[in-house]
Amino acid sequence: MEMDASSADDGRIRTGTVWTATAHAFTAIVGSGILALPWSVAQLGWILGPFFLVSFAAVTYYIAILLCDCYRTPDPVKGRRNYTYMDAVRALLGPKHLLISGIMQYSMLWGIMIGFTITTAISTATMKRSACIHEKGANAKCKVSGNSYMLAFGALEILLSQFPNLEKVTFLSVISTLTSLAYALIALCLSIAKFSIQHEAKGTIMVAMAGEDLATPTKIWQVFQALGNIAFSYTYSMLLLEIQDTLKSPQAENKVMKRVTLYAIGGTALFYTSLGCMGYAAFGADVPGNYLTGFYKPLWLVDIANLAVIIHLIVGYQVFAQTIFAMNEKSLATRWQAHGSFFNKIYTVRLQCKQDYSFQFTPSRLLLRTGFVIFTTLVAMMFPFFNAILGLLGSISFWPLTVYFPLNMYMVQANIKRGDSTWIMFQVLSLLCLVVSLVSAIGSVADMLERLKHAQLFHINL
Repeated sequence: MEMDASSADDGRIRTGTVWTATAHAFTAIVGSGILALPWSVAQLGWILGPFFLVSFAAVTYYIAILLCDCYRTPDPVKGRRNYTYMDAVRALLGPKHLLISGIMQYSMLWGIMIGFTITTAISTATMKRSACIHEKGANAKCKVSGNSYMLAFGALEILLSQFPNLEKVTFLSVISTLTSLAYALIALCLSIAKFSIQHEAKGTIMVAMAGEDLATPTKIWQVFQALGNIAFSYTYSMLLLEIQDTLKSPQAENKVMKRVTLYAIGGTALFYTSLGCMGYAAFGADVPGNYLTGFYKPLWLVDIANLAVIIHLIVGYQVFAQTIFAMNEKSLATRWQAHGSFFNKIYTVRLQCKQDYSFQFTPSRLLLRTGFVIFTTLVAMMFPFFNAILGLLGSISFWPLTVYFPLNMYMVQANIKRGDSTWIMFQVLSLLCLVVSLVSAIGSVADMLERLKHAQLFHINL
């Protein structure tokens, strides 16, 4: 019996294409952190800022295309599939690396989900506060609570979390990609408009010149933090293999995924470099950490950009969440096989409207995913300063997840021997990225300690 073109050697039907995978990749790479890139360029100056924006794009692309060849082992085209990043680590590096990579990968994914919850609440509250000030005047007392927005965000994510897997949320990734392009384009257009009015490019080629009233050590910590911001802004290795697992046959998945990586990182690099440099040219050393807060007029356009950020975070949340859901449900189903009906039995609810709609669910998906989203929302409400901690998590996980494990997996896959010229090149690249990770961690710790001085439980500082 012939298999359908979308069927695979493991019997699972996959429907992903180069374009759906590109949408997932864009969602995984591009976050609201793009709005901090002009600030990062300001800390590094006109020479090092653009240099690192381009260099880290090239490094991330190179390592990512190596990781694409680790989806199947031992042969990259016909070998056994590694459905997840952890499966590839287990197959190529052995169980001793599995625990460390698993803790780092899923801690980072969960941390991003918490960060999305907080950032969405902050963006929504900022929009409401801006509208209040615009209506009542700059001296008006416009108090806004972020907790209610977090609860609303959590409720939305509970509904969206009932989609069965990553393939079924492709349309959310498309929406996320479009909205991220929208707010990036608006920010870029606002930069160009501001630059055209002042008729000069602000900024300097010197490093650590932003913030004249800051002490020298603080400027150095901010340089370290900016370097990390740029390095982390391109990475998506921790989701690359999960995205690659959505691609349908018969095309070789590694070849298709390399095209996806080129489109995603190439397009992202173009936006990052344009916005980072134009933002710095427009504001110079005074560029704000969240770039959109530097604009007040036209209010409607800034509000559209902020709304696009909010939509992007709402739908992008699921790309990270679905990876965690899949791992948890697979692990629990294996461990509790005697309770297979709880994990595998599908119930169907039919809704009688003008058209017949049906909703399918398993008890595990309904209860466990709902409980996980509720817990994530509660953590975000308790620790609204978590984004400072997330910066440190990103610093710590950047080198092992994005550089060390992918390079070592590829060396095993390609049978690269110790002492070969390729091995030496990989070690040099790994060492340089380790230095970036370490100095960024120093900057993140300094930033975290500063933020924690003013942090309060269950309270968002706008």
